[in-house]
Amino acid sequence: MKVIYDYGTDTLTIILADTNVMESDEDKPGVILDYDALGNLVSLEILDASHRIKSPSQIEYQVVPVLNAS
Repeated sequence: MKVIYDYGTDTLTIILADTNVMESDEDKPGVILDYDALGNLVSLEILDASHRIKSPSQIEYQVVPVLNAS
């Protein structure tokens, strides 16, 4: 997974899979979802990110620990 914030275009892109985009859909105004040939979501793009996200140039990543069921 890769996250890119472009100050010049004020666009935040989250790439989930490094594959060719076959279809794009603007799900909501300014939110573009990209799909591969099988219909899997591969990336999303948020336009005018600084107006939609508090701090588009900062990111926090967490992995929730797996609890042992035994």
